Amino acid sequence: MNPPLGPLMPMRALAIATFWAFAGCAEHTPEAPLAAIETGAVAASVPAEPSASEPASEATTARSVPTASVTASAASATSTASADLPPAPPCPSDMVLFKRACVDRYEAHLVLPKADGTFEALPYFARPPEGKPFEARNAPGVFPQAYISRTESQAACAAASKRLCSFDEWRDACRGAHHHVYPFGARTQKGACNSGKPHLLAQLFGEDRLAWKYDEHFNSPLLNQKEGYLAKSGQFEACVSEPGAFDMVGNLHEWVSGMVTNHLVARLDAEAFQRRKQPWQVGNGVFVGGFYSTSDEHGPGCLNVTIAHAPRYHDYSIGFRCCKAAVLPAIQRPKPTPPRAAQAVRPSEPKARATANPAPSGPSPVSSDPPR
Repeated sequence: MNPPLGPLMPMRALAIATFWAFAGCAEHTPEAPLAAIETGAVAASVPAEPSASEPASEATTARSVPTASVTASAASATSTASADLPPAPPCPSDMVLFKRACVDRYEAHLVLPKADGTFEALPYFARPPEGKPFEARNAPGVFPQAYISRTESQAACAAASKRLCSFDEWRDACRGAHHHVYPFGARTQKGACNSGKPHLLAQLFGEDRLAWKYDEHFNSPLLNQKEGYLAKSGQFEACVSEPGAFDMVGNLHEWVSGMVTNHLVARLDAEAFQRRKQPWQVGNGVFVGGFYSTSDEHGPGCLNVTIAHAPRYHDYSIGFRCCKAAVLPAIQRPKPTPPRAAQAVRPSEPKARATANPAPSGPSPVSSDPPR
């Protein structure tokens, strides 16, 4: 006699349904082309019609799995790649960081871009060429550019995606975190920087200052080619500031971006030392640091300031260096805490009054256990 089939029917039906469900996935799930997966176009491919034995909901679920998987994998790969990238340095390698500014490590020289994409170094002892797109560079072991005006210095820095340093940026980079008077400390050190040498104009063109002419003498190429005067960048190794900038005192004066104002003059007059009097007017340019033939006539070390010349002025003693804003991480400011809602003050509850007939000590009168 055959056993009854009733109890086995649900299990058999489940097995058959499971078989056809998996068979339907294998047979009817369309394979997305590789190109569609790589370009994220899986959702745009036209699906095949599900068979009658395949429920529409199961077919839809089966086809949506590759899209979700590819999207999640791509997002994971992108996230991992971004996490592996190191943060960008705050300054280019030829600059030093102080506070929020990048400052050229060395005094600038000029290069001229060529048609083949290379650069030609311009002669440091001559005026920059007119009408040419020269650019600023800085490097050790190179004679820096003199004979340049503040206007030309600004253009050279801008062509290098930089700018002239402000007065305060330049001073800060020279004095460092300890506000030294000299790049290397509070007191001067003879021979540490390229300064204090005899004046070449008198040596080469005579003692009669009234005979010196602006173009012929102050801008003579002979001056900075005289051996033992202008030094190559970084040659005076002890003349380095706390942040790491070389030759900020001596070698060449350096243009900064500020103009002479009454406020600046009052600020200089308030400093605790005497400068030689200079003729000045509002709108003049400012250069700082001294050059190879100055000492402390216009201030000691990093505090040496000249305010006597217009921005278009240039001569053999003046150069420049560039600055730019540092790339610093955004400051994460804490979110303000919302004020707490005022809590209602609950009145204190009165103390319970003593009962007239306190309960007797000992076992409860309703307890069924006798005292031990």
